[in-house]
Amino acid sequence: MDGRGDSEVPDFGDSALDARRARWTAALTGAVLALAGVAAAALRASGSAPALVPAAYALGAAVCALASVLGSRGRTRRALWLLVVGAMVMALGDQFD
Repeated sequence: MDGRGDSEVPDFGDSALDARRARWTAALTGAVLALAGVAAAALRASGSAPALVPAAYALGAAVCALASVLGSRGRTRRALWLLVVGAMVMALGDQFD
């Protein structure tokens, strides 16, 4: 406590910064999940898994890629819901494996 009052109070009023962070978070998370889904689909397609498994991973990756695009355009709520759906589709593919 050095006497300056503004150094201890965080700034919560910058909604533009919060929106920018949400857009970047949705876009980057979607891209990472899409890359993981594509990699999993490629690995499962080269193995002896049923055809439904790599298809589920690829579909989940496509949904996450769409979420990444929506997130980068500012549609963060829809993007986050699509990320959940994409991860669930990939988890379903994992259950079929």
